[in-house]
Amino acid sequence: MNPPSRIGLAGPARLVREPAVLVLEDGRAFRGLAYGAVGDTLGEAVFSTGMTGYQETLTDPSYHRQVIVMTAPHVGNTGVNDEDGESHRIWAAGYVVRDPALRSSSWRATRELEDELRDQGVVGICEVDTRALTRHLRERGSMRVGIFSGSSAARPESELIDVVLAAPVMAGSALAEEVTTTEPYVVPAKGERRFTVAALDLGIKAMTPQLMSERGIEVHVLPATSSFEEVQAVGERGPDGVFFSNGPGDPATAESEIALLGQVLDARVPFFGICFGNQLLGRALGFGTYKLKYGHRGINQPVLDRATGKVEVTAHNHGFAVDAPLDDVTVTPHGRARVSHVCLNDDVVEGLECLDTPAYSVQYHPEAAAGPHDAAYLFDRFIELMERRGEGEDTSEERARPGAPTSATDDRMTEGHTPHRDEQIEEAL
Repeated sequence: MNPPSRIGLAGPARLVREPAVLVLEDGRAFRGLAYGAVGDTLGEAVFSTGMTGYQETLTDPSYHRQVIVMTAPHVGNTGVNDEDGESHRIWAAGYVVRDPALRSSSWRATRELEDELRDQGVVGICEVDTRALTRHLRERGSMRVGIFSGSSAARPESELIDVVLAAPVMAGSALAEEVTTTEPYVVPAKGERRFTVAALDLGIKAMTPQLMSERGIEVHVLPATSSFEEVQAVGERGPDGVFFSNGPGDPATAESEIALLGQVLDARVPFFGICFGNQLLGRALGFGTYKLKYGHRGINQPVLDRATGKVEVTAHNHGFAVDAPLDDVTVTPHGRARVSHVCLNDDVVEGLECLDTPAYSVQYHPEAAAGPHDAAYLFDRFIELMERRGEGEDTSEERARPGAPTSATDDRMTEGHTPHRDEQIEEAL
């Protein structure tokens, strides 16, 4: 039997919450109370390990059609403000927390998190065992899920499972066009304009063009459906660089974007990609991509820069990864390429670099200050590539990368040997 509506253990004083139930596609169910909007929602259940930054997470377009499970038990204590959103709306399909904050306590807060969820129609659930739910997803993998609150929570679970199983799976889903801008727009450079960049919006976060702007880059944000001719039309003589953003969905479905990137590489325009952009660079180079069991989502992921041995604390949000050899230089249709960064938790590819073409990418989010600024150098690296191109110098990544390997390491790389992770850490120490 479904429990009657009752007073929540957290939330505004004597808030009466509706009953709610979370149902996974494998039949596991968790009962709790409504949080945010009351109703039904479907998506892919994923968990995020961040203890803060929930506003940035919820407004990240990469979370489109995903139900976020927060592993941190207490959520909502910093409220919501008008500065920290990564886009104009919440993109997450649903939200799962254990203990919603009684009230926000940050001086920057302008409203409560639950009010924001409710106002934007985001269905959530609270007072469930998120620790048990996270362990289940780690063991079984991310899967389809439904949250049903109010009168829907009283329906038989067998019926609710059928509803969940009718929802589309994430593999094979093309979602970039659902979150991209409908019209091009420009983020002007702060101070003197040094470069002009065409940024393909696959689900771009607001902080990314902001950080480029602070470095003197005028950013022309283009829809995901843009053609190579439209990219070339940016700037007075074409863009100085091209950027592919983060975004949701299966990279294998992004055929037009991959074809566009191939043209960018052929034209030797400096390229930088983040997250989804990293996966598309991998596919443009001829590598495959695959779906991770439960993905990487959070702001505390350790990544090794294989050129320097430095370990970066990074922010992640990806459920797919590039399938590239970790210890070999690969000859691709666009020259030699290698894996530049690796996740220390599971050896997942976290970065790629082309050795004969001015192109590189990372799987994580350097615009997010998780380390707090461990990965900010990646934007400066983009500038160096564009500077070299403007000066007519060699723009291959092998010569342009800040902190590039020594000549001895270059020789080993060229011979098809990349030092093992333990070997690199030992050298760094």
